[in-house]
Amino acid sequence: MAEINLLDRLPETKRDPKSRAAAKSPEDRIIAKRFDKDFFDGERRHGYGGYRYDGRWLPVARRIVEHYQLPSNAAILDVGCAKGFLMHDFLQVLPEATVRGIEVSEYAKLNAHAGMETFIDIGSAEQLPYADHSFDLVISINSIHNLALEPCKQALREMQRVSRAHKFISVDAWHTEEEHERLLDWILTAETYLHVADWNKLFEEVGYTGDAWWFIP
Repeated sequence: MAEINLLDRLPETKRDPKSRAAAKSPEDRIIAKRFDKDFFDGERRHGYGGYRYDGRWLPVARRIVEHYQLPSNAAILDVGCAKGFLMHDFLQVLPEATVRGIEVSEYAKLNAHAGMETFIDIGSAEQLPYADHSFDLVISINSIHNLALEPCKQALREMQRVSRAHKFISVDAWHTEEEHERLLDWILTAETYLHVADWNKLFEEVGYTGDAWWFIP
């Protein structure tokens, strides 16, 4: 397992955790965790404030394909794929690839980008409906931390099970108390957020051998 930032080609985003903390309420968290229209395309305090394709994931898809040296016919699973933006862009890089996504939000599937709804299954990361060793790459960006601790552990076990090669996740984490406070101010839907050292212990506990990077606002 390696700590590696495979998301470093995303545009830099300036975040203001204190302003977000002042603006959000417990009700906002309840609404956000429905992962419906309010979360994706409603007000900013409930989630994305409009989740639209803008091409930013294409350089990330290229970066990941290059890093793992994926074959032209790679099978790729995106866990928590939302509207399928990254899936779409993997196909721009590898037109012969097979992509699949799993998502809890029926709204995201119904509003998926450019026909990606065909490749999205509704379900939870803790019970992936795929055979063992089905995918060359299993990826999950800022998604499985939305599960409580035990389901999150099971999701990692499931990602390990269905992968025959590479795995990569990005999750909420911190190194310092200052980063911890910023994260607590920022989070809206996350349930499992840990110190980096504790994430690494968790990976060892569940047998996750993939790579990881940290979301730290």
